[in-house]
Amino acid sequence: MDLKELITFRTIIDEGTFSKAAEKLHYAQSTITNQIQRLEKELGIILFKRGWDAELTESGKIYAKEVDMLINHWKLVVEKATALQKDEEGNIYIGITELLTQQVLPNTIKRFSDYKPKVGCHFIVGNTDNLSQALRSNHSLDFVCAGEPMDMSGLHFDSLYQETIEFIVNKNHILLHKVNLELKDLFPYSFVTGGSNCLYRLQLEREFSIHYITPFFHSVSQISAIPSIVEKTDFIGVVLSSTPLPEGVVKISVQLEYPHLSIGILSRRNSNYISQTKQLFLNCLTEEIANILTNDIDARHTGKVIEQSL
Repeated sequence: MDLKELITFRTIIDEGTFSKAAEKLHYAQSTITNQIQRLEKELGIILFKRGWDAELTESGKIYAKEVDMLINHWKLVVEKATALQKDEEGNIYIGITELLTQQVLPNTIKRFSDYKPKVGCHFIVGNTDNLSQALRSNHSLDFVCAGEPMDMSGLHFDSLYQETIEFIVNKNHILLHKVNLELKDLFPYSFVTGGSNCLYRLQLEREFSIHYITPFFHSVSQISAIPSIVEKTDFIGVVLSSTPLPEGVVKISVQLEYPHLSIGILSRRNSNYISQTKQLFLNCLTEEIANILTNDIDARHTGKVIEQSL
């Protein structure tokens, strides 16, 4: 039994005769007859009474009630098998922020490639604003790993963890000699931050608006470049807590009203289906983030224990 035989059987019922079914399916009538004979042989029952009209036998009538379900099931199985085959090779397209490319991406790709060696991963690196806009407009982009954008129209966000906005200075900066720093103590200095549409920069400007002041900003689109600039100047750098710092740069503690940013997965709101391959990549990504967070907590705990013992 194959799908062609089932479709032929259904077409004969719909058209009323073997000849009309042959015409509809663009088959020779002998082909229609042979397909029905094979089907009857495989089933072990007679489906049609022999004659000019395609009149169903009692057994044929019972089988006819189930044939649509059989055809639909057969098509579904074929579609799933085809999708599974396609899932073993091809491409996925992911938007991701710069810091995650350094910290999360290497092990994520390694783990994913162990499962799907023939699936290519293609990444667009940017900030949350750029990536969220790209996700809306570029339907080849599958999902984005970034912050939660201010404009969530058409998008869905699943939070994975939180970053914290932090201030950094070089190790010889005069502010290191001041205790109980407040945000207003930073205003006389120049700041270096991410670009003007960078999510944490926008949140920082919201913070400054409470004090009715706008400090002088330098900006750089690569957050990872900020520590190197700070190391050579008296600028105050604004970064996220996961930003790697060189030995010549340290964090300063300043209380903020809005210090946290959620980081997670952005997808289009109307995306009801995600393939096995894309879900696998997301699993590898979230597991790697969880590992990093766990190791970070353990490291901080160990540091506190050592500090207390001293």
